[in-house]
Amino acid sequence: MSSLHPAVERVTQRTIERSKDSRRRYLDQMEREADAHGNRSFLGCSNLAHGFAGAEQDQPTIAFTQAANLGIVTAYNDMLSAHQPYGRYPEAMKLYAREVGATAQVAGGVPAMCDGVTQGFAGMELSLFSRDAIAQGAAIALSHAMFDGVALLGICDKIVPGLVMGALRFGHLPAVFVPGGPMPTGIGNKEKQKVRQLYAEGKASREELLKSEMASYHSPGTCTFYGTANSNQMMMELMGLHVPCSAFVPPGTPLRSALTRAAVHRLAAITRKGEDYRPMAKVVDEKALVNAAVGLLATGGSTNHAIHLPAMARAAGVLIDWQDLDELSAAVPLIAQVYPNGAADVNHFHAAGGIGFVVRELLGAGLIHGDILTVSAGGMADYAREPVLEGETLTWRDVPEQSGDDAILRPVSAPFRSDGGMRLVAGSLGRGIFKTSAVDPARWTIEAPARVFDSQEAVQAAFKAGELDRDVIVVVRFQGPRANGMPELHKLTPPLGVLQDKGFKVALVTDGRMSGASGKVPAAIHVTPEALDGGPLALLRDGDLVRLCAASGVLETSADLSARQPSPPPAPETGMGRELFALYRASADSAERGASPVLAAAGL
Repeated sequence: MSSLHPAVERVTQRTIERSKDSRRRYLDQMEREADAHGNRSFLGCSNLAHGFAGAEQDQPTIAFTQAANLGIVTAYNDMLSAHQPYGRYPEAMKLYAREVGATAQVAGGVPAMCDGVTQGFAGMELSLFSRDAIAQGAAIALSHAMFDGVALLGICDKIVPGLVMGALRFGHLPAVFVPGGPMPTGIGNKEKQKVRQLYAEGKASREELLKSEMASYHSPGTCTFYGTANSNQMMMELMGLHVPCSAFVPPGTPLRSALTRAAVHRLAAITRKGEDYRPMAKVVDEKALVNAAVGLLATGGSTNHAIHLPAMARAAGVLIDWQDLDELSAAVPLIAQVYPNGAADVNHFHAAGGIGFVVRELLGAGLIHGDILTVSAGGMADYAREPVLEGETLTWRDVPEQSGDDAILRPVSAPFRSDGGMRLVAGSLGRGIFKTSAVDPARWTIEAPARVFDSQEAVQAAFKAGELDRDVIVVVRFQGPRANGMPELHKLTPPLGVLQDKGFKVALVTDGRMSGASGKVPAAIHVTPEALDGGPLALLRDGDLVRLCAASGVLETSADLSARQPSPPPAPETGMGRELFALYRASADSAERGASPVLAAAGL
């Protein structure tokens, strides 16, 4: 392993220094929790009896021995394809726990919504804050203090960050994420995108569009594009919270079952009851979080993690900002091309070498920390190997020296791009994120008159009326966390793509989010301060000249905004449960800090 890259060292040390006080307070709190609540024997007899009354054959073990009792926090539902396989996990995990003298109980369930279902509709306004509800749900599940370790069953967009945030507040316990794996490959992503764009142009019917989507999203397992869900899985590997290289093994296979078994056995081995105690608070530190950021950049992962990573970090007392991501991006090469950054999906990525290849390359180049504590005994080096079954025995072997397909995965010495593809853009219109890895470099700089909207529906109406058939920067404001929960503006991608394909210079600027699968149109997203909080987007008017440049990191207007009054925000929408999240909207802080109402209210 090479010495650490100077940029990675610089960002890590700055993060450690910036987080010195908050991290110390966090670790002190976790030590107090371990002493006060780290053993269920502190509970009264009636409390304990309530806690294992439903445990059937495990009752005597939980009641009268010091065996590890593992809490399962599950995000199972069978509407969410990625989480459908989790339905049968708890019963199997209880058997696996008994094999090593431990016990397991389902501590609780957390909500798990699918952004793919709510995308572009009212329910999407609950999506971001479902992360904080999940964190609270995990805390409720673990508040019984019955457990010595936590198995976290979650995969998708807000679910993994929410589970991380909740479990970190019980960081005196070890925690292992147990993935479920991706669905088989469906139709090609280019074909799927083509039908979507034809539908946006009125050249394909709804029936044709539905058939295309069904051929893409077709069975249990995680969606196969490299959006937020699969970026989550990569980050859990780079943070050392998975059994090594288990992220992209398909569901329903003997290897997947063996990895779940190994996760339970390992979790039982790293509790305080054993000799290899590895509390989550010590696993998720500044170095692990920098590793996650580097992995995200090296693989062209979801821009949603520009919000989730700071929130997860804050739950561990660590402070990370977009300047850190920008500096790392300048130093970290892009070594994977997975849709929407390329044609391949995660199954192709896994077959080409996958996470093991990525970790080996990053370790060899000194781009990630090899000395972090992980749930695996051998540390980060274990994540540079791939699991295999030899008969019925699970083992790990070195990944091949060469990529299985250099159109998907390349070594650090011959990357697709020299940088990681996520840039900070800033200026008179605020601070935002530009995902360059999916955008042709010829489109990194767009200067055009603004057309200002307060909703994506208004953009669609203008597009259908032909009002956007020109060079234009589409500004969609009042989409931030405090305005309406910061929904993803996924409906904008097809019409803006159509305009770009017609030869117009087009870009998007918004204080909302775009999908983890956001594609080829240049965009400044997550712009902060948001319009509702007096951000400069509220001062823009139609026709103002806006310049967006990823190359120089600029987001600005030549218009004089100083004498203007902000445009009034639209009235808050109700229905679809949105009114129940008014407290979350009122309490949320900025996107750069993680847009978290629960962390902001807690003063973290």
